[in-house]
Amino acid sequence: MRGPARTPPGPEGQGGDTGQGNPQRMRGKTRRVLKTALWLVAAGMLAIALVNFAVFWSSRGAVVAWEDVEPAQVALVPGAYVYPNGTPSAVVQDRLDTALDLYRSGRVARILVSGDHGEKSYDEVNGMRKYLERNKVPTEHIFMDHAGFDTYDSMYRAREVFAVRSAVVVTQGFHLHRALYIARSLGLKVQGLAADRRDYMDASYYDLREILARVKAFGEVTLARKPVFLGPVIPITGDGRQTHG
Repeated sequence: MRGPARTPPGPEGQGGDTGQGNPQRMRGKTRRVLKTALWLVAAGMLAIALVNFAVFWSSRGAVVAWEDVEPAQVALVPGAYVYPNGTPSAVVQDRLDTALDLYRSGRVARILVSGDHGEKSYDEVNGMRKYLERNKVPTEHIFMDHAGFDTYDSMYRAREVFAVRSAVVVTQGFHLHRALYIARSLGLKVQGLAADRRDYMDASYYDLREILARVKAFGEVTLARKPVFLGPVIPITGDGRQTHG
């Protein structure tokens, strides 16, 4: 007996047409892939926009003008680049000068400088402390957070390590809403005072970086991330020299 009939070979000697070499089908598949990719990109951009809006919305009313700053325990100064010789960059200097104005006016009793001192070769906080000391702030009124590796860590450690309950957050406008969003989400009573005293050379870069930094902050708050380091409580109402080193 003969076996079942076989499908006649195709043009290339293969079985029936699978469509793999059909240009029309290939174009249709490519269009579907591109359409899916565009939808994913659009969804991602929408999500980023919504998160940024949420961060701005949550900090509404907390950004204040100089004349509206209410007394608080501390001026909280997040770190940024400090040169190897300890000289603050323009961004950091403007934050410190704004904190100095708050301290001299009696609106705050302490200054907390929070930055990256994870390695001996890079030290933001001692450079900031020395700048304040040169400007006549008593050393015992300067607290140093050596493990403020990012804004979230700085705010979290202000609450948990330094027992801060009320603060004026002093930083540039591009950074202020994110810092306030994190602080308020952690239960801190905060006001935000912009430290923009000049035009900054990398302003456009800072603005662009903040877009994704706000998304990161949103994720950290949502997941209740713990900082890299905590440690024993050193109340902000005490002597700042306990934190020097």
